[in-house]
Amino acid sequence: MQTSVTRYLEEEGVEYRLLPHRQPAKTVEEAARERGVDPQQMVKSILLRDMSGFHVLACVPGPAQVDPTKVRNMFGCRRMTCVSASDVEKVTGLIIGTVAPIGLKQPLPIIFDHSITAHSHVNISSGDRMAGIELATDDLLVLCDPMLADICRTA
Repeated sequence: MQTSVTRYLEEEGVEYRLLPHRQPAKTVEEAARERGVDPQQMVKSILLRDMSGFHVLACVPGPAQVDPTKVRNMFGCRRMTCVSASDVEKVTGLIIGTVAPIGLKQPLPIIFDHSITAHSHVNISSGDRMAGIELATDDLLVLCDPMLADICRTA
């Protein structure tokens, strides 16, 4: 399977493992089950936008929720919201549910919740609904060069 994400990993010489799905996953929990991994090791990528059109890719562990207020405060934005599915595709080049923090159509500021670094390996979307990718967390950090912060919503 070739996607913008797998091509990028191959171009960079990064080892990864493709984890095929039997069926497309609609939730992080379904994707984790299809891949046979812990949902905490899944990296969920959420595209946020402020009122001026500034975009940020916020990445949190699978079961967690991004807190747009925490992200907005990092950039001094007045308001920040999740973008529509059509805007996700326009900005990232990937459809909603397949966005990874690498292989994007254009460079974006990327923020990882610091808890992602707790695992030696993580799972990201492959750019296709029928597979995920497992790779070393350190490799993903080098490729993305994200900001690290506390961006998860608390209960």
